[in-house]
Amino acid sequence: MAAMNEQAIEISIVVPVYGCPGALPELHRRLTDALGRMGMGYEIILVDDRCPKGSWETVRQLAQDDSHVVGIHFSRNFGQACAITAGLDRARGAWTVVMDCDCQDPPEAIPELYAKALEGYDIVFARRMERKDSRSTMALSRAFYRVYSRLAETEVDPTIGNFSIASRRAIDAYLSMRERGRDYSLFMTWMGFEQTTIDIAAEERFEGKSSYTFGKKVSLAIESITTHSTKPLTLAVKFGFAMAVAALIGIIVLIVHSVIDPEVPMGWPSTIAVMVFVGGIIVSVMGVVGIYVGNTFAEAKHRPLYLVEEVVVSDDGQRV
Repeated sequence: MAAMNEQAIEISIVVPVYGCPGALPELHRRLTDALGRMGMGYEIILVDDRCPKGSWETVRQLAQDDSHVVGIHFSRNFGQACAITAGLDRARGAWTVVMDCDCQDPPEAIPELYAKALEGYDIVFARRMERKDSRSTMALSRAFYRVYSRLAETEVDPTIGNFSIASRRAIDAYLSMRERGRDYSLFMTWMGFEQTTIDIAAEERFEGKSSYTFGKKVSLAIESITTHSTKPLTLAVKFGFAMAVAALIGIIVLIVHSVIDPEVPMGWPSTIAVMVFVGGIIVSVMGVVGIYVGNTFAEAKHRPLYLVEEVVVSDDGQRV
């Protein structure tokens, strides 16, 4: 059993765990090697987001065998952002690294992130060069971030993920915002502070595939945009106004045409088509408003972001 590091915690590693139990021992080995060489106090917080593949048993064993490891087990699946939040709530380090559990984020880059942060940055993101994802995934990612940057009026780099290091004050600022839609990298970018990036080589996923299906990605995009910006409402109003003006012009044209040539048939098909078109616009605009009302309803309930069923540490970890 690894001995508990007696030094003050300098770096906390927060890892949301879902769908990759086979990668966890390898991730733990590489983290231990990388952090051990840095010669400072550290902790590794593994948050099991109720993984259906049984990741919790692996997390539990790692936490029992290594006093640097804390295992957190959710009562049900709450999502990656909430898992990250739970880890950050527990983290004690002066600096905190957030990374994925599938080994696509190389632990060997942590010393470089830390060194860059010490140059005077509160947040340092790892920018993946030549990501090992499919073309469709990359295209969808670029399209989302392009739309998001425009709607949220916050420039977002599509090559940046959650892999990053942040200072204590940046983490505390993130934790002060307890809304339900809380995408980590987007919020950290939005907060400002002194931030920069370093380039890293992306690695292949150690095990399995991404749990984010196309439907989940679309839902995440809608949630991220509507919880972070009201610009879609403004666009809906502008679009509705433009359609009203276009309809008014069309009515004037039809009236003038009928006066000039009373025998010109107006036609029911065109009338029905216009009604359906306008009706679709109305429903779409109401849908946008409904999403914001739904977000308000979810926030008004003030439910906790997550519920923890179990926390496991080694017997000699002396955690609080």
